[in-house]
Amino acid sequence: MDQLALLFVLLLGALVSVPVGDRFGLPAPVLMTLFGIVLAVADFVPDVKIPPELILPGLLPPLLYAAVRRTSWRQFAANVRPIFLLAVALVFVTTLCVAVVANAIVPGLPIAAAIALGALVAPPDPVAATAVAGQLGLPRRLVSILEGEGLFNDVTAIVLYHVAIAAVVSGAFSPWRAGLDFLLSAVVAVAVGLVLGWGANKLMDILGDATLQIGLTLIVPYASYVIAEELHGSGVLAVLTTALFIAEYATDADDVMTRLAGYTFWDIVDTLVTGVAFGLIGLELHNAIRTASGRWGELLGWAAAIVGVVVVVRLAWLLPATWLTKRLHARRDYDEEIPTSWREAVVMWWSGMRGVASVALALAIPLTTDDGSPFPDRDEIVFIAFGVIMATLVLQGLTLPWLVRRLGVRADTDREKEIEKELAVRAAKAARRRLKEIEQVEELPEDVTEQMLRRAFEIGFRISPDVVEDERREGHDKRVRRLKRLRRIQQEMLSAARHEVLAARSEPGADPEIVDRVLRHLDVRSLR
Repeated sequence: MDQLALLFVLLLGALVSVPVGDRFGLPAPVLMTLFGIVLAVADFVPDVKIPPELILPGLLPPLLYAAVRRTSWRQFAANVRPIFLLAVALVFVTTLCVAVVANAIVPGLPIAAAIALGALVAPPDPVAATAVAGQLGLPRRLVSILEGEGLFNDVTAIVLYHVAIAAVVSGAFSPWRAGLDFLLSAVVAVAVGLVLGWGANKLMDILGDATLQIGLTLIVPYASYVIAEELHGSGVLAVLTTALFIAEYATDADDVMTRLAGYTFWDIVDTLVTGVAFGLIGLELHNAIRTASGRWGELLGWAAAIVGVVVVVRLAWLLPATWLTKRLHARRDYDEEIPTSWREAVVMWWSGMRGVASVALALAIPLTTDDGSPFPDRDEIVFIAFGVIMATLVLQGLTLPWLVRRLGVRADTDREKEIEKELAVRAAKAARRRLKEIEQVEELPEDVTEQMLRRAFEIGFRISPDVVEDERREGHDKRVRRLKRLRRIQQEMLSAARHEVLAARSEPGADPEIVDRVLRHLDVRSLR
C-alpha cells in the first residue's frame, strides 16, 4: 500500500465511521483514531510521510472554519469569561505544571523543552470536543464553551510553543520579547482576519453564483492562515476572525441555494478532513513504537505522569473557575450560558481531549538546534505527547457518553422548544407584516389575501406546532394533512418528470448538458 492508497483508505474510513459511531453511540473521531491504530500495526501499511510543517496549515483551516459556521459572535461574547479562563489562563497553567513535572522526571530535559512539551499537550482539540459534545445532547451552554475553548486555546498554545522552541534552538530567551511577540501575533492575526473577511464578503457579491461563492469559502481559510503566518501572526486566530466575520456579515437571507449547498459542502469537508486528521493520529503509533523500543517501562511511566498532570490540573482549575465565573455573571443576564452544577463541570472536565494540533506540534519539533546539536530529548517529548493524546482522546472519548448518561446531563429541551416557538411566532408575524405592506401598494383579491394569510400562519406552524392554540389546532391539522397530500402528489408528479428527463439523457443525439440543466430546474422546483 502506498501513501495515496492510504489516504483513500482514511477517507473511506471517515465516511464509514459516522454511521458506525451513531449505531454504537461512539464519537466518530475516536473511532477513526482507533482505525488509525489498527492500520499502524499492520505490516502492509507504510509509515506516514507528511512534512510536519504542512499538517497544521493543511488540516486546521477547514476544520476551524467548519466549526465556526456552527456558532456566532454572540455566543463567544456571552461566554468570554469562561472561554478566557479555559482557553488562555488554563493553557498557561497547564503548560507550567507539565513543564515543572517533566523537567523533574525526565533526566536532562531543559526547562525550555519542557515548556514546549507543556504547550503542545495543553490545548484540548476543538474538533474532538465539538464532535463528541454534539452527539451527546449536552446543554447548549456547555457546547458553546467547549467550542470556544477549543477554537481559541490553540492560539495561546501555539504561541507558547513557538517561544519555547525558539529558546531551545537559539539558546536565548527574553520574557519581554515573548510577551511582545504574543501581543503582536494576536494584533496581526485579527487585522488579517478582518481584512480577508471584508474582502471575501465583497467578492461574494461580485461572484454571485452559488458554486463560486462556496469555492471561495474553501480558499479563504487557507489564505487567512498562510498570510497571517507569513506576517508572524497567529494563523489560527486569523482563520477564526475571518470565519466569524463572514458568518456575521456575508449571509443573504434570500440566497437559499447558496446556504443549502454551503451547508452540504461544509458538512462533507468537515467529515472527510476530521476523519483523515484523527486517522493520522492513530497512524503515528509507528513512531511511538520505534521510540519506545527497549524503554517501554520508563517512557510509559513518564507519559502516565504527564497524563495525570493534564487531567488533574484541568479538574482543579475548572471547579473554582466555574464558581468564579458564576459570581462574575451574577449581576448579568448570562446565567444560562455557564455551567450550573458540579455535574456539568465534571462533563466539561472529561471533555478535554487532545488531538490534531498536539500531534502536529509534536512532529514539528526541529531535529537540531542552531549549533547543530540534536534537539534535547526530542524522541521522548514526542512519545510523551502521543501518550497524552491517546489517553485523553481514546479513554475519555470512549467513556464520555457513559459519564454523561451516568450524571444525567442533558440539554433543556423545554427551553429549546420555547425558543423555537418564539422564533416561529416572529417569523409568522414578519410574513404578515410584509403582506400588509404589499396590500398598501397592490390591490389583491380577497381570496388571494386570505390564502396568503393562511400561508403566513403555516410558516410559524411548520416551525413549531405549539404556536397554535388547542382549539384551532384540530382544524389546522386537517388543512395540513390536505396540504401534505397535495404536496405528496406533486412530488410524485415531479419524480415522474425527473425520470423522463433523465431517461432522455441516454437517447441517441441527446445533449447531456441541456438535460442536466432541465433536471436542475426540476430539482429546484422540488425544494419549494
